[in-house]
Amino acid sequence: MTNTVSARDPKIANDVKQAIDSETASLREVSLQIHSNPELGYEEVFAHKILTDYIEERGFTVTRHAYDLKTAFVAEYVSPAAKALIADGHEDQVRTVGFISEYDALPFGDARGHACGHNLIAIVGLASALGAKVALEKNNLVGRIKLFGTPAEETTGGKIDMINKGAFDGLDACMMSHPAPADVVYCTILSVGGMTVEYFGKASHASASPWEGVNALDAMVHAYNGLALVRQQTAPTSRIHCVITNGGAAANIIPDYASGKIMYRATSSDDHTKVHDAVMKVVNAAAEATGCTVKITKEMEYQPVPINEQLASRYASYTTDLGVKYLPRAVQETLPSGSTDMGNVAHVVPGIHPVYNIVGLNGEIDRSVSNHSFGFVAQAKAEVAHEASLRSAKGLALTGIDVLIEEGFAASIKESFEQQVPKGGSGLSSLEQKFKAMAGIGAGCGCH
Repeated sequence: MTNTVSARDPKIANDVKQAIDSETASLREVSLQIHSNPELGYEEVFAHKILTDYIEERGFTVTRHAYDLKTAFVAEYVSPAAKALIADGHEDQVRTVGFISEYDALPFGDARGHACGHNLIAIVGLASALGAKVALEKNNLVGRIKLFGTPAEETTGGKIDMINKGAFDGLDACMMSHPAPADVVYCTILSVGGMTVEYFGKASHASASPWEGVNALDAMVHAYNGLALVRQQTAPTSRIHCVITNGGAAANIIPDYASGKIMYRATSSDDHTKVHDAVMKVVNAAAEATGCTVKITKEMEYQPVPINEQLASRYASYTTDLGVKYLPRAVQETLPSGSTDMGNVAHVVPGIHPVYNIVGLNGEIDRSVSNHSFGFVAQAKAEVAHEASLRSAKGLALTGIDVLIEEGFAASIKESFEQQVPKGGSGLSSLEQKFKAMAGIGAGCGCH
């Protein structure tokens, strides 16, 4: 399929923008309803229903509870021009682009809330898919669109379960964007690993016979302190966090059980392995030193996000035209970040995960609000956050259309992906170079 047209065509671009603008009120309502009904990972029943109903009513074929996951879904649209090609036996001439919605919330003690703005990511996915669909329809263009509803990004990573079920196979690109206090396309998003550590000892009376006990809390504290010391020997681009979740029930009892949660991050797969190995040595040494036994339960392994150069530059170009003001790329690449299971998707198919500012539209980083805070919960329902979300969705939709209809662009995306993520290797060592200057810069890319 050879096609020189692109979403730069004024009519195509206008169709995308009008399609999304015409839905602004209904999209806002969806966002606010999800915000008012926060649900944790794999429990997003309300969000699953409202999102699938919305996109089905607008002409997509929806598979609910997809890939054996209760709150996952996939919505598909195949344009009439694409259906004609498929009917003639030319399915190989039909490209497919994916967009992603997330919708899980975060816990705050006994409460929960959208402190990472996933109510906004949910509607960015809807708007991107809908805008691209309308443009394909009105301009008789060839393409297939898939919108993926992905649960549990904040916990164990629903996208990983979906990858293992083949959800993203056959895509030419997959994209999403994330709310933050900054506009960043070239954000260095880290890998993350997580585990629950449990130490088992022997209880005894802490005054009458402490020598009879084996102190599980001592083991957990030893591990906590050991991890704090390991930090100074890890690369400045790495991160290790730990919290003690159970330290015993009473001060006069030697604890026979203690537990904690540990997370570790890095800019490359190789460095991720090094940090993981260092953490494991500390955890096991703490058990050995105190005479306890230890149980380690792995909870997540998110890859860093390899930014597809072609997709990123095209998205940046479109959103700049829409009024986004970006800091220089060299600055963007040094901004600190979190982690996301989108990294795992972007190791399977070409992808991007830009972030967009929901605090202001003037291009400045706003350090007054950061992801995973109470302030971000409030900001995620603000009108400016909605406006910023739809602006990002337009950029994704326009970029997605180019994936579908611009032959040379699609080929360059594939070439860039194969260079970045070669089979059998991460191809990501260059990310470490980009992240060296991150210390002290402040609020940046927000995710897990």
